[in-house]
Amino acid sequence: MATAEEFEQVRNDPDPIRRGQRAAELMIIYQQRATELARLRKAAIEEAHRNGLSYTEIADQLGITKGRISQIRSTAPGPERAFFGVGPVAVGIPRRFGFEEGRERPFFDANDEATREAIEGTLTRLSLANSRFAIDPDMSEPPAGDSVIICGPKSAPIGRHLLDADPVLDFERTEEAWWITDARSGTRHRSPYRRDSSVRTDLGYFSRCRETGRVLVHIAGITSIGSLGVAHWLDRNLSEVFSSSSTFISGVVECDFDADFAVTDSRLVVGPYSERT
Repeated sequence: MATAEEFEQVRNDPDPIRRGQRAAELMIIYQQRATELARLRKAAIEEAHRNGLSYTEIADQLGITKGRISQIRSTAPGPERAFFGVGPVAVGIPRRFGFEEGRERPFFDANDEATREAIEGTLTRLSLANSRFAIDPDMSEPPAGDSVIICGPKSAPIGRHLLDADPVLDFERTEEAWWITDARSGTRHRSPYRRDSSVRTDLGYFSRCRETGRVLVHIAGITSIGSLGVAHWLDRNLSEVFSSSSTFISGVVECDFDADFAVTDSRLVVGPYSERT
């Protein structure tokens, strides 16, 4: 989070290029916090109204017009914006490595890229600035700030690290298949697509963890199309799954897709499980 000290450091930096770069970074941070303050003001107005005050009374006490109250209620972001934090939000997908013409080359899975683009679309709709980062095979910690980590436990240690924070749901590998396990119900969930590739249905996992000063959203599919299914479901159901009192939320989504790996439907099959303050 930007501080007065950082502001003065930018003002007094003798290097004009560095000063300009840091000024641009802080502008994004300030803009994101202004948007979040607008969301918080809207939520406060709605809470005061639920507590029995009329919008006219609220306007009088805030020192603004009733018309301005209506404008705030119609234009400020909804509470579900906070599912991803305050912003800006960094979105990461695994950087994989394969051989082409006898040489090892990095590449990104097409479904992972589609998932990232879907999440970026949701973030943009929620007025959240976003950036991209690559998850290398040895990455174990998320970047600083709010992040969406699209990565299973097989792709990088960060996937396992984030799953270890979930008290109920986990990924388990057997000789037969990958499973998503549910400690609360004692059940295991296997991808229909992995069982029979003619069945275009896959599973994906999501979690949201609130840490000091940031939010981490984790998405992982049994296959990468499962991750895209999670992004599809979250975009349509954030207002139902988000709770400001939850420190941890997780669930499992099942999705259907067509021959071009475009998700056609998604539904929650486990959870959402949550821990509250």
